[in-house]
Amino acid sequence: MKILILPDAEAAADRVAGLIAARLRQAPATVLGLATGGTMEAVYARLIAAHRAGTLSFARARSFNLDEYVGVAPDHPCSYWRYMREQLFDHVDMAPGACLLPRGDAADPAAEAAGYEAAIAAAGGIGLQLLGLGANGHIGFNEPTSSLSSLTRIKTLTPSTRAANARFFDRPEDVPRMAITMGIGTILNADEVLLLAYGEGKAAAAAAMIEGPLSASCPASALQMHRKAVVVLDEAAASRLTLRDYFDCVHPGGREAEI
Repeated sequence: MKILILPDAEAAADRVAGLIAARLRQAPATVLGLATGGTMEAVYARLIAAHRAGTLSFARARSFNLDEYVGVAPDHPCSYWRYMREQLFDHVDMAPGACLLPRGDAADPAAEAAGYEAAIAAAGGIGLQLLGLGANGHIGFNEPTSSLSSLTRIKTLTPSTRAANARFFDRPEDVPRMAITMGIGTILNADEVLLLAYGEGKAAAAAAMIEGPLSASCPASALQMHRKAVVVLDEAAASRLTLRDYFDCVHPGGREAEI
């Protein structure tokens, strides 16, 4: 696991967007695994700016999003499909049909989850998976106690996760109780994983993910087993790391190691 610590959230978002752009320039047909939430808005804004400047194309890329709320249709104002259109898809040159999310309003959510997992496999798997980090250590909607080998399925959301997402809904009670989410095993199958977290509220989860034991109590700790995982933090999110001196030694200022 590569740990890059940047001075602030803006610099962290710059670094993550830069890594995604570099992957697309090197491998334009990359299958992207995409995430939602407030953390990602700055990343997508930077990718849109690069596209508008003529330095980045998504024309050959495909994408699969991590998750969607059960019972929420794509045109619902709080759907993740709506979020992705507003935050990225409507502003770049991804081909029609190249962007996939689970259908939250599917008549059979379990079958939808299984079909989504099969679609990822049929696409050759995820090339680069973008992740945020929940304050309780979740990645995607894989809440604590999730199987570390799980595939795409339905998960019941914790009260803390629903509370964190309540700001996007008119009323807290409107936040769905369940979601279709890529599993931890699905995420670990990606060629590369790129996780962004910033702010003091993510510090405990970041420390548990990076330095704590491998445990379902912190689902993100499964990334310790990934062959190519990059974690980008700001100073606040890195504030509880006990091995901070080592991370700074290897990647001073969040830069690549010098050989």
